[in-house]
Amino acid sequence: RGGAGGRAGPPPRAEVFLPWHDWLPGGLYEMIRGVVEASGIRLGDSITGLDQLTTSTNNLISIVLILVFTAMYSITGGLRAVVQTDVMQFSVAMLGTLAYAWFVVDAAGGLGGLTDRIVEIYGSEQAAKMLSFSPPSNAGEALMPFLVIVGLQWLFQMNSDGTGYLAQRSMACPTDREARIAGLVFTWLQIFLRSLFWLAIAIGLLVLYPFSPEEMNGDGFTAAREALFVTGIDELLPPGFRGLMLVGLLAALASTVDTHLNWGASYWSNDVYGGVVAPKLLKRKPKDKELVLVARLSNVLILLIAMVIMANLGSIQTAWFISLLFGAGMGSVLVLRWLWERINLYSELTAMVVSLITAPLLLYFLGTDPEREWIRLGIMSLVTCSAAILVSFVTPATDTQTLDRFYRKVRPFGFWGRTASRCGVTRRESLKALGARLFAVAVTALSVYTLLIGVGRLLFPQPDGSPMLAWICVVIGLVLMPVWMYLAFSRYFDDQHEEEAPELQAERPDMAG
Repeated sequence: RGGAGGRAGPPPRAEVFLPWHDWLPGGLYEMIRGVVEASGIRLGDSITGLDQLTTSTNNLISIVLILVFTAMYSITGGLRAVVQTDVMQFSVAMLGTLAYAWFVVDAAGGLGGLTDRIVEIYGSEQAAKMLSFSPPSNAGEALMPFLVIVGLQWLFQMNSDGTGYLAQRSMACPTDREARIAGLVFTWLQIFLRSLFWLAIAIGLLVLYPFSPEEMNGDGFTAAREALFVTGIDELLPPGFRGLMLVGLLAALASTVDTHLNWGASYWSNDVYGGVVAPKLLKRKPKDKELVLVARLSNVLILLIAMVIMANLGSIQTAWFISLLFGAGMGSVLVLRWLWERINLYSELTAMVVSLITAPLLLYFLGTDPEREWIRLGIMSLVTCSAAILVSFVTPATDTQTLDRFYRKVRPFGFWGRTASRCGVTRRESLKALGARLFAVAVTALSVYTLLIGVGRLLFPQPDGSPMLAWICVVIGLVLMPVWMYLAFSRYFDDQHEEEAPELQAERPDMAG
């Protein structure tokens, strides 16, 4: 199974569960099939033996129906609809993933002997690599690329400053304190709990669907292994649970789509049209009806662009490489705009333009080889960040009236010396606030990841490995929990200015939207 070629057909290998060629009337299906054939659309290769045209037709129907359904409630309901549906979608996805993990581990012989079975199939050396939670002691040359990638994934990405689709959860909360709690709940459920479910599924599938070294070096190996996630659902789950997991997959897809649609619409309407086109080009204030129309039209445009890109991706891994590369150019500027008063509209536009130019060049000259990912990310972040900072100094700063209004409303922290002074806050207070929040982030992140590593190593131990490191990680994670719980649940970060700005939807005076 592992050596079978093919693309990762969107949505996650829907052909296994959605055989439209068997369900739809013959005349209607043939009409759609003819459109696909005439357009030359190719959406994945079959894993069930279907011909290419039928596979592409089925995937296109699945994609269009899911996107249309998601777009309907996103466009008509806005943020409220996105938040309400996401709560239900996330709950279904978590329950489905838990059920899948249970049945996979049970089919693989139980949790206790997974490590031994991995060793029997792949050998002790390969098993140690598969079950490793950290770089090996002889990493040597790989240590620097590893550190660069980990560092850049945290800082240099599109949502590194907490905005974008992630901010929708916080924006739906009435106070800063509740927003912090919501963020922590999401983090622990998504990163800690669901990662353990995924680990169980991944290791169980390695046992149930083994592969040879020859297959691992063959073409299409990555895409074929990605497809096993859905193949396992079809073959291992009983009726009922299979449907629950399918609904969970569709819910995860819909959740991603609706949050990106709502997020993207806010940029096009508030930032591009409301912040540039109307005041700069049309010389007038945008009307509410115009902003709503632009937002809805942008949703259609975003969907069309997404479908074109999706049709040309070879695997989910390739999509991740490309997405991370484009995000590496914007992440640093998105963080700086909240921490440094000198970042302006032109800084962010420069980062966007330079990213769009640099990313294709890097992909053309360096390809998508995983071993060169750290080089691509490093070049992208260095080029775009340098260009944005340079433009910040040579272009006019945001006018003081706008900066003061924004500062009084949001109370940002960091390098806001002049603006903070005009608003009655000392430079030292602003930097101290930044340091306190960095400390809270570091403590929380360390607690999450040490517990994840510790619990993960205890559940899935390495061959002939000592549990000592795992228990040390668990102890560190537990000891740090009271610290971040106090910072989150108390009113430590709430000050006297919260009454002036209870809403979290405040707009940055440039592109924050």
